[in-house]
Amino acid sequence: MQNDDSTFYLMVYFSGHVQGVGFRYQTYNIAKGYEVTGFVRNMADGRVQLELEGEESEARKFVAEIIEQMDGLIHDVEMEDRCRQREFTGFTIR
Repeated sequence: MQNDDSTFYLMVYFSGHVQGVGFRYQTYNIAKGYEVTGFVRNMADGRVQLELEGEESEARKFVAEIIEQMDGLIHDVEMEDRCRQREFTGFTIR
């Protein structure tokens, strides 16, 4: 059972040619068009991690737009979702 502070949470890992190409900045700009909060960051293993919260449909549309706009750079996408307590208040690049 969800309480009032519970929200949809999605963690996504993008792999491919996703670092050093403006991937995080483009993701940040795409986020401005969606009602989501969270962050995007580079990982030491060459992937980009995206964590976000919001309505499930909004979060999934956001990820779909990232994949569509940066299709040539992304070779694999791993996603894990659940509901949890809200943690983020905005969307940032880390």
